[in-house]
Amino acid sequence: MKILATLILTFFCTISSLSQEKPNIVLVFLDNFGFGEPGFNGGGILRGTATPRMDKLAEQGLRLTNFNVEVQCTPSRSALMTGRYAIRSGNATVPVGEGVYGLLKWEVTMAEILSEVGYATGMFGKWHLGRTEGRFPTDQGFDEWYGIPNSTDESPYYSLTGFEKSGVPETYVMQSKKGETPEKVRPYRLDYRPLIDRDLTDKAMDFMESQTKAKKPFFVYLPYTATHFPTMPHPDYEGKTGNGAWADQLKQIDDYTGELLDKIDELGIADNTIFIFTADNGPEAMGYGNTSMTVETAIHGSAGPWRGTLFTGFEGALRVPFAIRWPDKIKAGTSSDEIVHVMDLFPTMAKIVGGAVPNDRVIDGVDMSDFFMGKTEKSGREGFIVYMGKDVFGVKWRNWKLHFKEQDAWNGEMRTYTMPRLYNLYNDPQEKDNVLFPHTWVPKAALKQLTEHVISLRQNPPIKAGQADKEE
Repeated sequence: MKILATLILTFFCTISSLSQEKPNIVLVFLDNFGFGEPGFNGGGILRGTATPRMDKLAEQGLRLTNFNVEVQCTPSRSALMTGRYAIRSGNATVPVGEGVYGLLKWEVTMAEILSEVGYATGMFGKWHLGRTEGRFPTDQGFDEWYGIPNSTDESPYYSLTGFEKSGVPETYVMQSKKGETPEKVRPYRLDYRPLIDRDLTDKAMDFMESQTKAKKPFFVYLPYTATHFPTMPHPDYEGKTGNGAWADQLKQIDDYTGELLDKIDELGIADNTIFIFTADNGPEAMGYGNTSMTVETAIHGSAGPWRGTLFTGFEGALRVPFAIRWPDKIKAGTSSDEIVHVMDLFPTMAKIVGGAVPNDRVIDGVDMSDFFMGKTEKSGREGFIVYMGKDVFGVKWRNWKLHFKEQDAWNGEMRTYTMPRLYNLYNDPQEKDNVLFPHTWVPKAALKQLTEHVISLRQNPPIKAGQADKEE
C-alpha cells in the first residue's frame, strides 16, 4: 500500500509540474530605439549613461546583432503579432488620417495563440494596430490592456495652435478587458507623456504578480512609449544624468528594465520566464527634447555602426537591439550575427508553448526555438524582403544588401535606381560603396526569395489597407 501511495503521489506531482511547464513570457518592445543605444551594443556611457540592467540581461542570455524589424512602427507591430510581412495584413504603413486601419479580426495574433493554450495575456503600452471598434488589443487576444491606441507624436496636439478647432479627435489613454468596450482614462497630453511609462511598468508588474499567485502562465507585452518623441523623461529622472533628456530617459528605461527583472526574481519565477528586450525599428532622425520642440533641442538617436533611421531601407532602420533570457534553456553569455526577423517570434513562441500556428494563411516567420536554445548554430533564415511602406526597397541576403530604392530620412527624397545598388555589409556597414560589379552573382542568389515572395502575394492577395471586417 505504501508503494501504491507513493506511485499515486508521484503521478499527481508529475501532472502538477507538467501543468506549470509552460514558461511565462515578458516582451519589452521599445519605440524607435536604435541599435547603438544600450551598452551591450556599444552605447550606454557613449550615449550619456551606463545601462547596467540591459547589459546584465544580455549577459544572462542570447544577444543578437542581426535582429531585424520593419522600418515603421505599425508594420513592425503587425509582423510581430501575426508572423507575417505587414504588407499581407494591410498594415504596410503607419496610418495617416482618421480612417479605419489595423488588424482584421481574421488575423491570428501571438496573444490569441497563447490565450488558446491557457495563458493570461496582458498588454501595457502602445498598440498602433487599430483605434476603432473591434480593432483594440482586447479584441485580438489580450485579456487586459492599458495604454494608447496610436502613437506618442499625438501627445503634443492639444498644446499646438489650431488643434482645438481642427475637428480632429483628441487621443486618449485607454483601458479595457476582453469582451468589454475600451474606456477612456484620460487625455494623452504633454502632462502625462513623461509619466505613462512609469504606470505601464507598475501595471505590468501587478499583472505578473496576480497571475503568479493564480498559478497561471502569463504573457506580458510591454510596448513602451519611450523613446518616441517628444523625449520627456519622468520627473524622477529629469536631470539625473546631467547629460540631457535623452540620457535621462535611457537611464529610466534601464532602471525600469531592472525593476521588471527584479520583480520576476521576487516572484520566484525567473527560471521559468522568457524575457525578451527589443524594439520596433531604428532611431528617429530627431526626437525633440522638450515641449518647445525647436530644432535647437533636437536629439538624434543612435544606430551604432549602421546607416539610417526609421523610414529608410538601411541597416540602421532594420537592426535593433535584441536580448533574450531563459535560464537553463538559453545559454548565458552567447551572441550571434545570424539573421532573425521580428516576425520569427510568432512561430517561435508558438512552438515553445505548444500553440498552433494557423495553416490557412501564409506565415513568413521562421521557428527559431532550436536556434535560441543552442541546438543549432544557424537561424534558418538567410534573408528577407526590405519594405518601406508598400514599396520594396531591397532584399537582404546573408551579408549582402540589394537596394532598388533609397531615401536618407523619413522626409527625404526617394531615389529609384535603374540597376540595383549592392552593398557588402561586412566591408561597408554604412552602405555607401556600390559593388554590384563584379559581384553580379549576388543578385542571382539573393533575388530568389523576392521571386518566391511575389508569387506568394499573387497566390494569396494581401488584405487592402483600411479594409473592414466581414460581417459574420
